[in-house]
Amino acid sequence: MIEIQRRMLRIRRFDERASKMVKRGHIPGTVHTSIGQEAQVVGSTFALGDGDYMSGNHRSHGHPIGKGSPLGPLMAELVGKATGVCKGKGGSLHLADFSVGSLGESGIVGSSIPIATGAALSSKVLDNGRVALAFFGDGAANQGVLYESMNLAGAWKLPMIFLCENNQYALSTPAHTVTSGIIADRAAGFGMPGVRVENGQAVLAVYDAVKAAVDRARAGEGPSLVEVVTYRYNEHSEGLRLATDYRNAEERADWLSRDPIVLFREHLALQGVGSDELDLLESDALEEVDAAVAFSDNSPYPDLSVAFDDLYTDKELTA
Repeated sequence: MIEIQRRMLRIRRFDERASKMVKRGHIPGTVHTSIGQEAQVVGSTFALGDGDYMSGNHRSHGHPIGKGSPLGPLMAELVGKATGVCKGKGGSLHLADFSVGSLGESGIVGSSIPIATGAALSSKVLDNGRVALAFFGDGAANQGVLYESMNLAGAWKLPMIFLCENNQYALSTPAHTVTSGIIADRAAGFGMPGVRVENGQAVLAVYDAVKAAVDRARAGEGPSLVEVVTYRYNEHSEGLRLATDYRNAEERADWLSRDPIVLFREHLALQGVGSDELDLLESDALEEVDAAVAFSDNSPYPDLSVAFDDLYTDKELTA
């Protein structure tokens, strides 16, 4: 449980620093943070084994961190440095870390779902005991590619978990205005169980739901759909300014009062973990982020000569 808190803190402090770096011009483009969603991220990733696969979305720094990724190469990737997990070519929106089973993320809504489904198919063909988990948001829940993937996974009984991160807003669109019914209930149409975690700020509740789906998949019983109701504290992306305030103050205050990191610290204290140890987790996370920024600062940018490396292209035709 202490490791769960450590990983939630690593995500929070990493994303807080990334937010500041974007606003100061240290990171090109923008980033999408998981601040407020740490329980959903860590509860899900902690239920996976070391060799299991996952795919993400545009809000995916937290996923590899939740699965144990070192922070230095992740931060270097955000800045575009050669020491990044994708050699500086992926950036915030398209990073991957194969060392922890992260097969990649994408800014194209829903596009990484079939990637994880393919990984689940490979696991079944190879009979290697691994499962795959696809993260997607409430906005992607209405994409056709999700249902194509769920249909294949259900028909072939793939070891797959479809994980909907329902933070209730697709950019500024409230989910209830564009989504009919409960997302988890859609699982029934594909012959798989659907579970809705109403309190996605409670990390152990998320863990229990996802772990049950992982165990089911690993036992050869096929896929599951897990919907986790959570909330992002920051804007859709850092630095974004919208003309209207689409979230009312009362709603936001209610969710802020249920900060997953604060709640789990209180839980650990009740379990007998001392305040000194809990404070040390906080300071260690800050030191890790400082070290990650220093690693990034001291890393070179990619040389132009490697621009076409790792691409499916003919260098002679593109020269």
